[in-house]
Amino acid sequence: MTIFISIAAYRDPELVPTIEDCLARARWPERLRFGVCWQHGADEAPPPTLDNRRMRVIDVPWEASRGACWARAQCMSLYDGEDWFLQLDSHHRFAQDWDAILIDQAQRSGSALPLLTAYAPAYDPAIPVPANERPTVMRFDRFTPEGIALCQFGPVAEKPDGAPIRARFLSAHLLFAPGRFVADVPYDPDLYFIGEEISLAIRAFTHGYDLFHPGQHVAWHEYTRKHRSKHWDDHRAERGVETPWHARDAASLDKVRRFLATPEVGRFGCGTARSFADYEAYSGISFRRRHASREARRGDEPEPLPARAVTRDWTVRVSLDRAALPDAALRHPLFWYVGFHDRQGNEIARDDAGRAEMHALLNGGDGPIRIERRFASTCPPARWTVWPVDRRGQWLDRIDGMIDAAGEYPVIEVTA
Repeated sequence: MTIFISIAAYRDPELVPTIEDCLARARWPERLRFGVCWQHGADEAPPPTLDNRRMRVIDVPWEASRGACWARAQCMSLYDGEDWFLQLDSHHRFAQDWDAILIDQAQRSGSALPLLTAYAPAYDPAIPVPANERPTVMRFDRFTPEGIALCQFGPVAEKPDGAPIRARFLSAHLLFAPGRFVADVPYDPDLYFIGEEISLAIRAFTHGYDLFHPGQHVAWHEYTRKHRSKHWDDHRAERGVETPWHARDAASLDKVRRFLATPEVGRFGCGTARSFADYEAYSGISFRRRHASREARRGDEPEPLPARAVTRDWTVRVSLDRAALPDAALRHPLFWYVGFHDRQGNEIARDDAGRAEMHALLNGGDGPIRIERRFASTCPPARWTVWPVDRRGQWLDRIDGMIDAAGEYPVIEVTA
């Protein structure tokens, strides 16, 4: 199984040692493919030289960088169908056979869409990495003034069997998922820094990904930034950059704030496999109330949400032959019942045509009468019904028919 490794590197002297250690400690180094967004000065060392199949690099002068999330989006553009996707920072050290550990943990999770993530334990580039590390879990720390949830990490007692641990939150510096994650949850290049992780956790979760912490130690991470330049130190107006960092940061914070206040489905929004409310219930976080449960603050392993049917959006367009309708249905009707039913005859949606809509429909010429309805349902509509009611409140003959919703088409056309 191949692994695509995404590394966004900003003027980081640890980039080369990170890639070298990644290769040296992998069980299957020949299966690794690197996608690097190398943001650098003219005198800073490039990534190690590998063949083009294994090392793909986007070369960016540091002045042209737009921040970490933009760089991660650039790395995703280098993905080429590998089996697994691994996102890292450019300052890591690795446990022996780290790649085999991650693949084994993903398979042991029992999930069709596992996402393994953690804030890795710390290391100092100047000294050897610590021995006998324990795996870590993420727990809620605090809310920012914009209502963005921030997390911290702590060690956890390793399970006797080393099984993965269900996670509430997500780390952007260690994220391992099936390769389709690149298409399912693409990085939003407009985000800057704060809010990256909580928005990505929500998006992944609502797209159906199950969050886990590795139950075995995988890697170390360097947190201090004392060995490298920071984007916000360089990107200031006096240094001649196009947009100073604080302007990008302000726009990013506002975008995350709006997403948490009014989440929407979309390319850089939520998925449809689960809801935003499902994530709040699972994680123990209420963004509206800015409240975190005791379990979320402690980093306790959450209970899995019960399985639920996936809700789909349906659009049904019904065309009725005007000549086949009773006269009383056309002359000032009280309303028309419009409903949809499943295969067992249960009503799954009803949206009647009232007087205003009837006036527009019945005075639209001599052609067919077209009624369109949009609704959400966990099961496909199997029958449609239009049932006119005359001006005296009497139900007239109903018109109905079958719906072929076996396919995955969002719009269904039916004709009476």
